[in-house]
Amino acid sequence: MTGTNANAGWEPRIVAFLCNWCSYAGADSAGVGRMQYPASVRVIRVPCAGRINPFFILSAFRRGADGVLVSGCHPGDCHYISGNLGARRKFALMARLLGHLGIEEGRLHFTWVSASEGGRFAEVIETVTERVRELGPARRNAGGAR
Repeated sequence: MTGTNANAGWEPRIVAFLCNWCSYAGADSAGVGRMQYPASVRVIRVPCAGRINPFFILSAFRRGADGVLVSGCHPGDCHYISGNLGARRKFALMARLLGHLGIEEGRLHFTWVSASEGGRFAEVIETVTERVRELGPARRNAGGAR
């Protein structure tokens, strides 16, 4: 029952894997700037978006996440040369795999946020939260029970 009153008052659980050098610093910048964004996001700080094992994403869904965000440095700005470009390729494949596991399109998001883009980080969190909220609670979580 997506988009109905059955979800009134429900807030999605979103796990955000953020690159230490850019996206996490962007989140910090948003906090320092007292920018408002939904509190339903749980942040996991990683050295680089390219170092995220796809099993981490599956595990997040299996443990009850309604959505997952992966955010790294802008192309050309990766502290590990091309880690973010590898992440983009990896997560394009991951999105297709999730469909085969019964996880709806729109639950996995990938974006770039730099350290100086606190406002952009807040906008990304707002957008991801709204998209996942429209889908409603996850019905099937990569083998986990709901």
